[in-house]
Amino acid sequence: MAISQYSPQSAPHIIIVGGGVSGLAAAHRLGELTQQTGRPLRITLLEAQDSLGGLVGTREADGYRIETGADSFITNKPGAIRLCERIGLAGDLIPTDARYRRSLVLSRGRAVAVPEGFQLLAPNALWPVWKSPIFSLAGKLRLAAEPFVPRPADPVQDESLASFVRRRLGTEALERLVQPLVGGIYTSDPERLSLRATMPRFLEMEARYGSLIRGLQAEGRETAPQDRAASGARYGLFATPRRGISQLVESLTARVRQSAEIRTSSPVFTIRQSAESPGFQLDLSNGESLECDGLVLAAPAHRAAQLLTAIRPVAASALRKIEYASTVIVVSGHRLTDVAHPLDAFGLVIPAIERRRILAVSFTSRKFPNRAPEGSVQLRTFVGGAMQPQFVRLSDEAIVDLVREELAELLGVKWRPEVVVVARWMNSMPQYHVGHLDIVAQIEQDLATLPHLALGGNALHGVGLPDTITSGEVAAERVFQALSDR
Repeated sequence: MAISQYSPQSAPHIIIVGGGVSGLAAAHRLGELTQQTGRPLRITLLEAQDSLGGLVGTREADGYRIETGADSFITNKPGAIRLCERIGLAGDLIPTDARYRRSLVLSRGRAVAVPEGFQLLAPNALWPVWKSPIFSLAGKLRLAAEPFVPRPADPVQDESLASFVRRRLGTEALERLVQPLVGGIYTSDPERLSLRATMPRFLEMEARYGSLIRGLQAEGRETAPQDRAASGARYGLFATPRRGISQLVESLTARVRQSAEIRTSSPVFTIRQSAESPGFQLDLSNGESLECDGLVLAAPAHRAAQLLTAIRPVAASALRKIEYASTVIVVSGHRLTDVAHPLDAFGLVIPAIERRRILAVSFTSRKFPNRAPEGSVQLRTFVGGAMQPQFVRLSDEAIVDLVREELAELLGVKWRPEVVVVARWMNSMPQYHVGHLDIVAQIEQDLATLPHLALGGNALHGVGLPDTITSGEVAAERVFQALSDR
């Protein structure tokens, strides 16, 4: 077995396991810290696959700019936007197209607009809800009563999304609107999704204002009028690089190469604590062994659990409790003349109560320019998730047939696509179930006695790109500081 040696007098060596966005962000942050402090550091990034970027990727095909993973990020969480500023990418960021800044929801077989100002869990005004065909009269009255629903006498430590929405807004609001809107973000079962771990903002509104509607109205007084009127997610806060998310990965990778060694196709087999130092020894699948002083694991929870079993069994056991969902994205390009629906929104979400075989359809070329040729449209159809796991086991051909049938019925799409891409993301989306924050506390408590090891990724503190980037940077700072304090 080949062993890469280094002497105690040499610069400290930090290894990052995982070359997704979080791992790249960690490596970049370490490079920044060495420049800011003047402390020398050796940085190595190991990625098991033959390419970097993890769950994001942009392809060019027949005039279409296709995203096989995330297509944008929210800007009110600072992680992604600040990173773009630091790597010189801020000038290439573009916002969503204000002309189509709304969502559609399937209601009794028809695609209808989400009421203006309805923001994931609740509306900031009642009149649009009254006009909407989504709710029955009883559903509207129950939703309108939300300001009069008392907050719990004893604060709830954790609560599922479904329980919270039923309590404050009623069952119809949950089934007809909230479940599909939130499902489009987390691909989760609302009966199990922890509200405190995913959207604590709404729990804080209840505590502060006694009402979600009053809380959203108070927030709205500080928001631009066009964003107050937007429906669904707060689309005015989203942005993306002009040439796609891969532009972020490429720019970040170029910066990382200036200060770190990047090794792809280098899966780690085991991690052990070094016998002669407080560092670690990593055995790679090719028989090579590397030693390091500090370690950042930017890997999915189940993979991090495997690697930590020998050195931190408590953290490993807790990591195994985090479940994952799988999703398939079918990207298809169509001439506008082959689509009956005007596609006058950013996308369509599908409630589980409608009993369809897809979760949502994003009208990608309505969100951002240059995603489809002139006279054409790009659709991204989502299949599977925690609510419909059986569909991800189908073949590519069967999934494309399923999507063809659903798009024909729901949007009047004549299936003569100019391009079709199937992207499978197996065990890719961590599920923040009720009790998730307790699991996180167990992991962090166990790792607290090992400060020169830290976790990055989307398994603990947020699934979006900004949270994923921040997790990598925070992990890098923890390990760098621990080595500096030695």
